[in-house]
Amino acid sequence: MKFFIDTANLAQIKEAQDLGVLDGVTTNPSLMAKEGITGDDNVMAHYKAICDLVDDNVSAEVIATDFEGMIEEGERLAAIDKKIVVKVPMIADGVKALKYFSKKGIRTNCTLVFSAGQALLAAKAGATYVSPFLGRLDDISTDGLQLIEDIRLIYDNYGFETQILSASVRHPMHIIECAKIGSDVMTGPLSAIKALLKHPLTDIGLQQFLADHAKAAATVK
Repeated sequence: MKFFIDTANLAQIKEAQDLGVLDGVTTNPSLMAKEGITGDDNVMAHYKAICDLVDDNVSAEVIATDFEGMIEEGERLAAIDKKIVVKVPMIADGVKALKYFSKKGIRTNCTLVFSAGQALLAAKAGATYVSPFLGRLDDISTDGLQLIEDIRLIYDNYGFETQILSASVRHPMHIIECAKIGSDVMTGPLSAIKALLKHPLTDIGLQQFLADHAKAAATVK
């Protein structure tokens, strides 16, 4: 399973990259605004800075909601760096844009997916990635993981090459469950990724190893 980090914070992206497990980055206008990145030129420059930090797969989202606007923005974003994946919303014009970009050889990420039917349309249109938001479904008392499972079944039934990018991941158990289901990718905060490192028995065991080593060293002296 690929690990993407969902942020526009360069320090967090670098930390995840240095950890050695990062496969990509997802962003959106809200994450850009959170980092104080505003203005078209600044946003474009920030995407380039993210691309310079990672090996591949930087999802850059269009703001336009009409077909022509999405095409114009998407082509500008794709021209920033070959690592860019153009992120488009799951709306009718977005599906049209997915088909257009697919024919042009531009990778895409269909975002704001909340149903298996939407995921099916995105795959039919040739999306590279589809992003079901499992955490946001959980927030409204709907089983987000069940959606991931449903999409996996449908894609496997018909051999769709579109990759499932489980988004809105909130905690380490989301990551584990997505891996068990067979999600191709997960994207979430750095805190969720780092939480996979933690286990009390690891801490206790390491503490004991170090204590035993210190005793042995003291005996030799």
